[in-house]
Amino acid sequence: MSSPLRSNLPRTSALAIARQAHYTALGIPREHWDRPKVAIVNTSSELAACFSHLDEVAARLKTHLRDAGLLPFEIRTTAPSDFVTSAGRAGRYILPSRDLIVDDIEAAVEGAKLDAMICLSSCDKTTPGHLMAAGRLNIPTIVIPCGYQHSGLAEGREADIEEIFLQASKAAVTGEPTDGLEEQAQDAILGPGVCAGLATANSMHILAEAIGMALPGAAPVRALGERMWHNVARSAAALADLVARDIRPRDIITAGAVRNGVRAMLAVGGSINTIKHLQAIAIEAGLDIDVWELFRTLGRETPLLCSVRPNGPRLTEEYEDAGGAATTLRELLPLLDGDVLTVSGATVADNAALARPGDDDVIRSLAKAFGTDPAISVLKGSLAPGGAVAKRPVPDPGPHTFEGPARIFRNREDAIAGISSGRLREGDVAVIRGIGVTGAPGLGLTSAFIFALHARGLAHSVALVTDGQFSGLVNQGMTIGEVSPEAALPGSPLGRVQDGDPIRMDLKAGTVDLLVDEAVLADRPDFVPIADRDSGGGYLEQYEQLVQPLSCGAVLCGAPCDRAPSSPTAAGVPA
Repeated sequence: MSSPLRSNLPRTSALAIARQAHYTALGIPREHWDRPKVAIVNTSSELAACFSHLDEVAARLKTHLRDAGLLPFEIRTTAPSDFVTSAGRAGRYILPSRDLIVDDIEAAVEGAKLDAMICLSSCDKTTPGHLMAAGRLNIPTIVIPCGYQHSGLAEGREADIEEIFLQASKAAVTGEPTDGLEEQAQDAILGPGVCAGLATANSMHILAEAIGMALPGAAPVRALGERMWHNVARSAAALADLVARDIRPRDIITAGAVRNGVRAMLAVGGSINTIKHLQAIAIEAGLDIDVWELFRTLGRETPLLCSVRPNGPRLTEEYEDAGGAATTLRELLPLLDGDVLTVSGATVADNAALARPGDDDVIRSLAKAFGTDPAISVLKGSLAPGGAVAKRPVPDPGPHTFEGPARIFRNREDAIAGISSGRLREGDVAVIRGIGVTGAPGLGLTSAFIFALHARGLAHSVALVTDGQFSGLVNQGMTIGEVSPEAALPGSPLGRVQDGDPIRMDLKAGTVDLLVDEAVLADRPDFVPIADRDSGGGYLEQYEQLVQPLSCGAVLCGAPCDRAPSSPTAAGVPA
C-alpha cells in the first residue's frame, strides 16, 4: 500500500477491540481484518423498479471485492424515484433527496473511517449524490451504473414508462379520456432499472463515465445484462488498483473532467438536470468553476452526435449497441481534454483509443453531426443574471426569439387555470415564480403546465419563464426554467417582475431580458413567498434554510458562492 489504511485503528485501542468483536460476530475471517475496507453504497428500495435489482448486484459485487483483496461492507441510503417520490408535497422532495444521499454516505463512511467506496447508481438523484459524496470525502471511489429497464417499446409495442407518463399528464390537464393507458402501463416496464430514455438517469450514468468516475463502457447498459455484470467485475478489480495507488476522486474530477462532462452532455443532448448536478459535483470536489457558463459557451461549439429519445427516434438500446458513451467520447475526443485521468487508471485519450468508432448512424462523427444548435441552452441576461436553462430539439426549427408581456402566477395550477380563464393569451409570457429551491422549498415542477399548453395548441405562442424546473422530456416551445437568482432571493429581478412587463428571450444569442428600466426595477419591493404554502416543519424546511442557489448547484455545504448576484445592480441589469 502507498499509505497506511485509515480504517486500521491501533490494534489495542478500545475502538479497535470493539470492531474485532463485531467482525467476529459478522463472520469475517481474522486474516481479512486488516484489508482495505470498502463501502458498497446501495440505494436499494422496493418503492420502484429502478432499484429492485440492486441487492442482487451488491451480493455478487461482494464476492468480486473479496477476490480482489478488499473487505466490503454494504451500506444503505435514501432511494428517491422521480415517478414515486414526487407524489408528496408537489414533488419537492426530489432535488433535496440528492443531498440527503450525500449526507447518508458521509455519516456512514466517515463515521466508520472506511477506505474506499463503490457506488451502485440507478435513478436520477443517486448518481449525482454518489459523485458529490466522492468529491466531498475524497477516498478512492468508483461509480457503477446499474442499467436501464427493458420496456414494451423495445419489444416493438406501444409504450415505455416515459411515454405513458407524458400521455397521462396531458390527459390530466385536458380532461381527455385515458382509455388504454392502464393497459399500456402493464406493458411499459418489463424489468428492473431506470427509465429507458435519455432522461436524467441515463444522462447521469453517461456523465459519470465522461468525467472519469465510471469505467469505460459502463453506460448506458441494460440492467442485469451481460455488459452490466462485466462492468461489476471490472469495477471491483479497478477499485483495488485505485486503493493500492491511492488515486482519489479529486485526482479525477478536475476542471478538465468537468469540461469533458459538459461536452458529453451537449453531444448526446442530455437532461437539463445535469447542469445543476455537475455544478454541485464540482463544488463538492473543491473546484471553482462555473458549469452554467461552460454549458453556455461550449454549447455553441459542440455538435450533437446522437439522436436518442426524447431528442430523436433512437432507443437507448440502439445507442448502447452502437458503443454508448465510450464511442461518443472517442468521436468527441478532438474537443476533449484527453489527458484527464479516469478510474480505469488510464487517461480519457487512452480509453477512447480502445473504443469502437461511431457508425455515422446512431453515433455520428463530428463531421457528420445531427446539428450544431445546442440541445441544452443556458441563457443569461437582466432577468436571469445567474443563468437559466432551455431544452430544444436538434435540429431546432425555431422560433428562436420571443417577446411578450408577463403574466404572473404563483404555481403551475394557477397557470393552468389561466389558460382556461383566458388570462393567458397568445403572445404572453407566463411567469411561474416562487418555486425555486428556497421559495418552494425544494424546486417545484411545472411540466403539467407545459403539457397543458401543448394540449391547447399554445406551445409555440405562449412562453414560460420560471424559477422552478420541468421534465427533461420537454424540449418544445419557448420554455425557460431554473431562473437564477430565484424570485425568493432579495433583489431578484424575477421577484420584481410585474404583470405586463415586457420580457424578451433569444435562444441564438443566449439571452433572457426584462425590459424594465434599472431605476424603476430597483424601486420595486422584493417578492415574498406565499404564506399558505405547505409547511410540515421537517426536512424541506431544514433544506430551505441551508440550500444555496441553483447557480451554485443547490448544494448544502460551504459559504455562498459568488455566481448568483443578489441584486439587479450587482448583476449588471441594463438600463
